[in-house]
Amino acid sequence: MPLSEYEQRVLEQMERQLTSDDPRLANTLTSRGGRRPVTRYVVAGAGAVVGLLLLVVGAASSLPWLGALGFIVMFAAVAFAFAGPRRSRSGPQGAVRPDGSVRKPAAGRHPSRKQGFMARMEERWDRRRHEGGR
Repeated sequence: MPLSEYEQRVLEQMERQLTSDDPRLANTLTSRGGRRPVTRYVVAGAGAVVGLLLLVVGAASSLPWLGALGFIVMFAAVAFAFAGPRRSRSGPQGAVRPDGSVRKPAAGRHPSRKQGFMARMEERWDRRRHEGGR
């Protein structure tokens, strides 16, 4: 059942109000994801079946390279199934002020996040070593 003209106008007005009140929420609600997870599993399942067939045919016909190729295809299909979809790195750009402008996040706020994993582990190790030696 289609909406009446009044309902369409009210809906458009609500959309405009939402966009002006909370642009991040409106962007999140209107953004569309990539492939659905079901499609991801169907593609991965088909790849696993093809890889398994190549593996069996390679073993039956004494062609080790074909069996190895089948194993690689199967492994890639399973890895594709379990790997999460990539997310866009746009993320939050800062805080929205009451006047509507966007304030950038402070640069030096979380220095440990910019360091690598090993650098953080070394820093923790040094802290523990110095605390325990006193």
